[in-house]
Amino acid sequence: MTTISIPLTRELNNFIDEQVRLGNASSKAELIRRAIIKFKEDEFISSILKAKKEIKDGKALKGDLDELAKGFE
Repeated sequence: MTTISIPLTRELNNFIDEQVRLGNASSKAELIRRAIIKFKEDEFISSILKAKKEIKDGKALKGDLDELAKGFE
């Protein structure tokens, strides 16, 4: 596992601390990992929706929807 260091605003740091204090995550690291996973899932969904729109608009499809969906797992 790789460790990264990122600067956070005081507001973001306070939000993370509050979420951990409320029990919404067991640690800061868990909360941030979950946020990154959610972002990744959102990007996959966006890719699939974009591909569907290209099909609807009669544009050439870039990529395979089945392949895109595999990344969503």
